[in-house]
Amino acid sequence: MTSEHDVPADVLERFGFYARETSTLTILFHSRVAEQMGLSPTDEKCLDLAMRADEPITAGKIAELSGLSTGAVTGVIDRLEKAGYVRRVRDPHDRRKVLVEVTVAEERFGHLFVGAQQTLQEVLAQFTPAEWAVLERYNKTVIDVFRRRVIDG
Repeated sequence: MTSEHDVPADVLERFGFYARETSTLTILFHSRVAEQMGLSPTDEKCLDLAMRADEPITAGKIAELSGLSTGAVTGVIDRLEKAGYVRRVRDPHDRRKVLVEVTVAEERFGHLFVGAQQTLQEVLAQFTPAEWAVLERYNKTVIDVFRRRVIDG
């Protein structure tokens, strides 16, 4: 029995190809950015997670968001600290806790992302605002499902 939401094999194959190609290009882009920052791609993405937090973040939260083990995150933080991107600070509310505080402004390496921003603008300009809503819904759904399967998994 099929429903109106069953995805035909050819559509699944096409979208699978698009997802793989996008993933590959994204990884290659972030590898290049990370290299220019003197980091590994994993370290660069963990720094991004810390930068997107509203306040200093725990190593445990970075592990939760990244899907990395706490031991791996400790190594990431060590390298980010050595490179001068973060520092460990005591939580003012619980001195037993250590927080990771970003020590650099995004402007220091924002120039590395100008091309990505221009690409996004060029792509979105090819769609109407109504289509943006569908694209946004698609992207949010992909992120939610992927996070649930890969990170929370």
